[in-house]
Amino acid sequence: MLDFLPAPLRGVIASLLLALNTIVCCTPLFVVAILKLLLPFPAAQRFTDWLMGHIHETWISNNKAWMDLLGHTRWQLSGLEGLDYQHSYLITSNHQSWVDIMVLQYVLNRRIRPLKFFLKQQLIWVPVIGLAWWALGFPFMKRYSKAYLEKHPEKKGKDLETTRKTCDKFRNNPVGIFNFVEGTRFTEGKHVQQSSPFRYLLKSGRYCVRAGCHGRSAGSHRQCDHSLSGRASGLLGFALWEGE
Repeated sequence: MLDFLPAPLRGVIASLLLALNTIVCCTPLFVVAILKLLLPFPAAQRFTDWLMGHIHETWISNNKAWMDLLGHTRWQLSGLEGLDYQHSYLITSNHQSWVDIMVLQYVLNRRIRPLKFFLKQQLIWVPVIGLAWWALGFPFMKRYSKAYLEKHPEKKGKDLETTRKTCDKFRNNPVGIFNFVEGTRFTEGKHVQQSSPFRYLLKSGRYCVRAGCHGRSAGSHRQCDHSLSGRASGLLGFALWEGE
């Protein structure tokens, strides 16, 4: 544990370790992704998917290691006992801060298959990590404004179509598909603007996720709901950045 170091220094170390881990793991990931493109045979596809899945889990495990090294986070967890690595899961969660995904990866890594989540199409251009998401088969979704949809009504429902295609793609393989059902991070301003009937949640688009994936998987699949404490998630996000 390096929690005796000044917080700003731990924040710098955390940022460097995250960047180093991403570069180190993405290098073999991209090599395997190229092999997957060059070898479009079922056996080769399965093998390269298996390799990339393990690289993904290694990246998460390395992140867990530096988080434990630099911090002293106390976790309060329940309901993880029945998780099965051989099952597919649809994971839903509230959204409190930028660090929520890292929290869920920390908690669920190697308990279920690595999480794949829905991303905005523009995020594919994020340096390094955007290509990694593409190589790992993360679904990218195009978001259209209300004004655009009024002019192009044929584009309505494209997000639902992408969801269905994603579920079909993973039909015969265990997978963890993750989505923030609120669609955006919770803030008091958004809560008031939406007149949300929930105390700690924004209005949800959850029905779209279930409708898109309903009946699309031939294997065993389960729903897995996670609740993140707003105070804990927000504090952890600040703590990771500051090295706490």
